[in-house]
Amino acid sequence: MPISTLTPIGNCPTWSPSSPVTSLKCSFLPPTKTSLLFTNNKRRTTTHIVSMSMEAGVGVMGTKLGMMSYFEPNGTVVPVTVVGFREGNIVTQIKTDATDGYDAVQVGYRRVRDRKLTKPEMGHLQKAGVIPLRHLQEFRLQSVEGFEAGQKLGFEELFNEGDLVDVSGTTIGKGFQGGIKRHHFKRGPMTHGSKSHRALGSIGAGTTPGRVYKGKKMPGRMGGTKRKIRKLKIVKIDNDLRVVMIKGAVPGKPGNLLRIAPAKIVGKNIPKN
Repeated sequence: MPISTLTPIGNCPTWSPSSPVTSLKCSFLPPTKTSLLFTNNKRRTTTHIVSMSMEAGVGVMGTKLGMMSYFEPNGTVVPVTVVGFREGNIVTQIKTDATDGYDAVQVGYRRVRDRKLTKPEMGHLQKAGVIPLRHLQEFRLQSVEGFEAGQKLGFEELFNEGDLVDVSGTTIGKGFQGGIKRHHFKRGPMTHGSKSHRALGSIGAGTTPGRVYKGKKMPGRMGGTKRKIRKLKIVKIDNDLRVVMIKGAVPGKPGNLLRIAPAKIVGKNIPKN
C-alpha cells in the first residue's frame, strides 16, 4: 500500500511528494495538553490565599515559670505548669473588617525600656497611648465589640478554674540531632558483625527516581519551633501570687513566652464552617 493512500490521524498533515514529512514522531500523535499550552501562549496563575486561624475568644500572654505537683482536695496528685504574668496584656490596637479586612484584637505584653524598641514600634504604641511593650500578638475574633485601645486584660476576668485553654509556645531547641532522637528511628544490631548501629539507612531508590524525595525524615535541627498544646485544663488561679496552674506540660523552658487562648470546640465557641 503506498503512503499516499493512508488516512491522516489526529493533526497529521496530508503527505505529498512535494512536502515530505519531517518528523513522524509528532505527525501521527494527537494534540497533547502541553502542546495546547504552548499554542495558546498562556501561563496558568494560581492565587495563594493566606488566612488566619479564628480564635474562640481573646486570650493573654504569660511567662512559663516551671512545673510542680498540685494536690487536689481529694488527694489526687496533678502535674501542673505554673504560668506567671508580668506587666502587660494591654490592648494596643483594634482591627476591623472595614479598615484591615478582618476583625482582631492586638495585645501587648511585658514592659521594657524605651530604648529597647525601635522608633516605629514606639510610635505605634504611643498612638494607642500605652506603655512600651516587648511582645505584640493578635487574636482574630468574630466580633471586636467591647474592646478599646489601652484596655487591660486580666486573666481572672477572662478564664475560670476548670476551663480548657490552648497554650502555644516555642519548644526547647535541641540542636542538630540524628534520626533516632529526632524521628524515633530504630537502631541496627550492635553485635554479630553489624556495622550499621545508629545510621539512617536507605533514603530512597537508585536510578528511579534518582533523587531523595522532599520531606524525607533525615537528621537535622530539632526543636525551637512553635507548638500548640490543645485543651489543657486550668487547675488553679492564684490572684495574690499572679500565677495560674495549668494541667500538663506546655512548650518551652522556664522563662519562655506563652500564648493562652480559650480552647477551640467546633460547634460550641467557633462555627462549624
